[in-house]
Amino acid sequence: MASSLEADLENRVRALLGNTPAVREVRMFGGLCFMRNGNMVVSTMKDGELLVRTGPEGREAALKRPGARPMAMNGREMKGYVIVSASHLGDTALREWIALATVFVDGLPPKP
Repeated sequence: MASSLEADLENRVRALLGNTPAVREVRMFGGLCFMRNGNMVVSTMKDGELLVRTGPEGREAALKRPGARPMAMNGREMKGYVIVSASHLGDTALREWIALATVFVDGLPPKP
């Protein structure tokens, strides 16, 4: 079950991404992953953090933004993703992170 911070973030992300056929929600990475045309955009994480898909080219610039840190899985950094701390996810910042991820994902081919 999602923590209250995570549930709040899920609702905020849902409101920003909208309810369209292109967007669907899938439970993975221990949170709720928001997909657009079959590609992951963002995922909520425990404690209200956000996993953001930046793409490999956008990762370094994203890491310079407040609250961002590398995403690692099994000790290996994932080059196309960053994690943003909950304390840096005000309304404006959340909108900007989702916009950044959406621009990257919209450049990918759709998946079934």
